[in-house]
Amino acid sequence: MFKTEEWVLPERTAPDPADSPAVLLGTAALFFGAIAALAVSVPVPFFLTPFAAPAGGLALAFGAAGIHYARRGVGRLWVAAAGTALGFVGLGAFIGFLVMFAA
Repeated sequence: MFKTEEWVLPERTAPDPADSPAVLLGTAALFFGAIAALAVSVPVPFFLTPFAAPAGGLALAFGAAGIHYARRGVGRLWVAAAGTALGFVGLGAFIGFLVMFAA
């Protein structure tokens, strides 16, 4: 009895674009952007303030990479864009606070 191609490979073996590690870039950007934006907000205690600059920078980096991959069909564009925007707000506010208090 001959082996047919269906019997040897009954299902597709190529990875799905949704299984790529690049899908996590937008989610990581949103997470770090939320931390950066919360760290510079007034009602949050100051124990998060040292994390604003690194979290904002990571959010910008992961968000830019997430947008790059989302335009190619891997991941969600709105998640990466929201994380990038929150990272920009958090990092910008942190730098603004440094400039204000340094003068």
